[in-house]
Amino acid sequence: MGRLYIIPTPIGNLKDISLRALEILQEVDLILAEDTRKSGILLKHFDIKPPLSPHHKFNEHREVEKICGQIESGKNIALITDAGTPGISDPGFLLVRTCIEQGIDVETLPGATAFIPALVNSGLPCDRFCFEGFLPQKKGRMKRLKKLENEERTMVFYESPHRILKLIDQLIDIFGGQRKASLSRELTKIHEENVRGSLVELSAKLKDAQPRGEYVIVVAGKSGDR
Repeated sequence: MGRLYIIPTPIGNLKDISLRALEILQEVDLILAEDTRKSGILLKHFDIKPPLSPHHKFNEHREVEKICGQIESGKNIALITDAGTPGISDPGFLLVRTCIEQGIDVETLPGATAFIPALVNSGLPCDRFCFEGFLPQKKGRMKRLKKLENEERTMVFYESPHRILKLIDQLIDIFGGQRKASLSRELTKIHEENVRGSLVELSAKLKDAQPRGEYVIVVAGKSGDR
């Protein structure tokens, strides 16, 4: 029987990929990629040549049993996403769970993910935190935020540039404008930016600029905003 490898890929700077990740990607029989075009750029850069196959939220449910069958027949397969660690706000959970249920070995490598550097960079307590990822775009969004109103741990969210200002204003409505927070974007890239302040201050800064790139928002918990 083969094995499933979960391989984190750089969130920006290509030098952030590990030597072990490169070694495994060179040796596996198949690489599953969220977007084969984007991953193809990374693999070409490092002269990695195993075949690529798409694995994303639109096909993962119908492909998972087929993939497990390939691993059971002896193939070693690696899963990567566009950037970061598979399963963290990206496809991966379903495949990992199914492999575990079928007795297939899963090996997950440590590596890049956007929320850890953003959390540490925020200057907010990071000994205890909760990761919320992307909130629902419409239905259930405010309900989810209201459940966090009394959360004492530092909170971490992901958001697109198109909805970032809306999210900040919603956080102000729930947590109050003086709650401490941090915004990070373009992490590990040339134009990396980390902005810290109250939610009101962050809202004002966003209104003065054109939001670009996906954001990581780190918000102080109720006990950590003093």
